[in-house]
Amino acid sequence: MSWFKPSIRSFIGLDVGLSGIKLVELANEGGHARLVTYGYVDRPVENFDQLFNERVEETAALIKDMVAKAKCTTKACVAAVPVSSIFTSIISVPASNEKELKEAIMWQAKKLIPVPLEEIQLDSKVIEGAFKTEGQKKVSRVLLTGAPKTLVNRYIDLLGKRCGLNLISLETETFAQIRSLIGKDRSSIMIIDIGFQRTNISVVDKGVPFLNRSIAIGGDAITQTISQMLGVPYAQSETMKRDIRAMGAFAPTGDLTPMLDTLMKPIINEIKYSFSLYQGQADVGEQRRIDKIIITGGSSLLPSLSEYLTQTMNVNTYLGDPWARVVYPLDLRPVLDEIGSRFSVSIGCAMRDITE
Repeated sequence: MSWFKPSIRSFIGLDVGLSGIKLVELANEGGHARLVTYGYVDRPVENFDQLFNERVEETAALIKDMVAKAKCTTKACVAAVPVSSIFTSIISVPASNEKELKEAIMWQAKKLIPVPLEEIQLDSKVIEGAFKTEGQKKVSRVLLTGAPKTLVNRYIDLLGKRCGLNLISLETETFAQIRSLIGKDRSSIMIIDIGFQRTNISVVDKGVPFLNRSIAIGGDAITQTISQMLGVPYAQSETMKRDIRAMGAFAPTGDLTPMLDTLMKPIINEIKYSFSLYQGQADVGEQRRIDKIIITGGSSLLPSLSEYLTQTMNVNTYLGDPWARVVYPLDLRPVLDEIGSRFSVSIGCAMRDITE
């Protein structure tokens, strides 16, 4: 259902993932994002080849149907590219002028990226205020991002040619989540996105992603573990993941910690490793710490997960609210709260040309 008619311009944010497709349209009203419409469909697939090759016609038909049923008012679209498919790195680049800076970035990119640069869509951004001086040259810190051109072309083919959308930008999932979950917060924040088949971990400092990691363990593995532990069907386990009363029935003392220790063990190991990596990137004499953790993704609704991570990592952990920077009808709040953990990427995509 369409809720508002944007007075200026609106944008569709699309998250085409392994668990399904999420769509949000936001209107730009005086620099504020206002909800126009949204939609989602659950459609698990094993890999992105199924989405973009084997079942591309089915995927395109599904997206066109979603756009029509949601009554989207625009074709301007920003789509997310998965973290696992993108190369990102923070590099230190000595240069005394812009020309030297560009040459130094390309030289380091050739060293770091394991495929020919001709096959990569490369982007770089100087991190504001992150530089020091060595001799006559300023050493700037640069965020380097690269996406395979074959991947970019897949999105252009799917969304532009097959779906008839105006693809104005491709965004990494991390940048989309920075907009929807962090906004202007300058703290050092770890985002843990527990998706269907993967968990993405990012450390964001002053709005810049300094670390991105992705592991092939997600909500599907958690559901399977619950099913095996409790001897219940997969579908029932999936429902139980979001019901503290159902989970509590299998914890005689009411303490879910032992169960969460088992369910979260591989993800906790990766979180601890990411902590160490981030702290190890500090310059001499600099100390780095994570100020807070934000969890998102479908399995972030696992009962007591934020409290468990707060205790385990000794860092305050919060369930992310991607609607916090969006204006919407108050009577939608219960529904939006229920689905919000799935929409952090698509909301952040739709916000791209509204909040920046």
